[in-house]
Amino acid sequence: MDVNIKERVAAFLAEHDPDGDRLEFLRARFDAGLAWVWYPEGLGGLGAPRELQSVVERELAGTPQLNAGVQAIGLGMAAPTILAFGTEEQKRRFLRPLWTGEELWCQLFSEPGAGSDLATLATRAVRDGDEWVVDGQKVWTSGAHHARWAILVARTDPDVPKHRGLTYFVCDMHAPGVEVRPLRQITGEAEFNEVFLTGVRLPDDLRLGEVGDGWRVAQTTLMNERVAIGGAPVGRGGGMVGVVLDAWRAQPELRTHDLHQRLLSLWVESEVTRLSGVRLREQLAAGHPGPEGSGMKLSFAKLNQELSGFEVEFARDLGYDDDWTFRRSEGVDFYGRGRGYRYLRAKGNSIEGGTSEILRNIISERVLGLPSEPRVDKDVPWKDLPR
Repeated sequence: MDVNIKERVAAFLAEHDPDGDRLEFLRARFDAGLAWVWYPEGLGGLGAPRELQSVVERELAGTPQLNAGVQAIGLGMAAPTILAFGTEEQKRRFLRPLWTGEELWCQLFSEPGAGSDLATLATRAVRDGDEWVVDGQKVWTSGAHHARWAILVARTDPDVPKHRGLTYFVCDMHAPGVEVRPLRQITGEAEFNEVFLTGVRLPDDLRLGEVGDGWRVAQTTLMNERVAIGGAPVGRGGGMVGVVLDAWRAQPELRTHDLHQRLLSLWVESEVTRLSGVRLREQLAAGHPGPEGSGMKLSFAKLNQELSGFEVEFARDLGYDDDWTFRRSEGVDFYGRGRGYRYLRAKGNSIEGGTSEILRNIISERVLGLPSEPRVDKDVPWKDLPR
C-alpha cells in the first residue's frame, strides 16, 4: 500500500502543478483522496490506513500546505465530528472547503457559567418548525472573528438531567443575531472572543446527531481536541524545546551548571512526551481517540509552561522586546514572537481544550479505573440545578 500511495502522489503531481494556483491545488488534492487518506473515498480520503498519511505528507513536502494556525479547529475538531455524526449531505457540503481553508471554523462550547462543567451550559435552542431559535452567550471562542461556521452545543430540553438535554449544531457565523466581541489576553492579543447569539435561526439540517444526543457528539469533539493540542506530530528537538535549545546554543555565556541540569531534565521529559505522542497516533490509526489523549494534553501544557519559564530565566539579563499592544490575532501560535509572549501564552495551555484539573479526573477515572467523584447533580433536571 505504501508503494501505491507513492504512485498515486506521483501521478497527482504529474497532473497538478504545485507552483500554480494554491487553492486549486488544494482542491485537487482533496478530490484525489490525498487530504486525509483514512477518510472515505469522495470525502478527501482513500479509505486507507491512517499511518499512510505520513507518506503522503513526505511526498508532498514543498507543495502548498494548510494553515494550521487558523484551520486547527476545523481540521482537528469539526471534521472528525462531522465524519462521525454528519449526514452524507453534510459531509459533502462541509469537509472539502473546511480542509482547503476556504471556510474557517470555531467552537461554541464554553460559557461564562459553564467551563469545566460544560454540561451545565445554558444557551437554549428552541424548535420552531423546521428551524431552531438559539439564544445565549459563548466565551473563549478562538478565531470566531475569522470563522464562517461554528460547532455549537445548546440546550434543547431543560426538563431532563444536564447531560441528556443537549443537542449539537453547526452554526452559521454570518447569520443574523450572531455578534462577536474580542477578549484581550495577557499577551495583548485577542485570539479569543465572546459570542452572543440572539434569536439566531438555524435550519434543522444543520443539526449533527439526534436531538438530545449532543453530549455524546461533543465527546467526540473534545477527545479529538485534546489529541490535536497535545498529540500533534513534533520532530525530535521540535516545538517549545527547540526554541529553548536555540537560545541555549546562541548564548553560551548565560549558561550555568544548575540551568544545564534543568535543561537536560526538560529534554528527557520532552522526548518522553514526543514518543508518547507517536504511540498515541499509532493507537488512533487503529480506531477512535480515547481518554489517553487527555494525558497528552496534560503533559503538553505542563511541559510548555516549564520550558517557557526556563527560557525567561535563562535570558533574564537580556530584557524583552515584545509588543504588548492590543491586536486581533490572525491565528493561534504557541511558539511565535518573543520569549515574553511565549511565557505568557503558555499559561493558557492548562486551561484551553480542557483544564488540567478536569483532565486529571478523566485520567484517574477512565484510564486508571479509580472511583469517580460523587456527583449529586447527575440525575437532577437541569432546570432545578442551582445557578
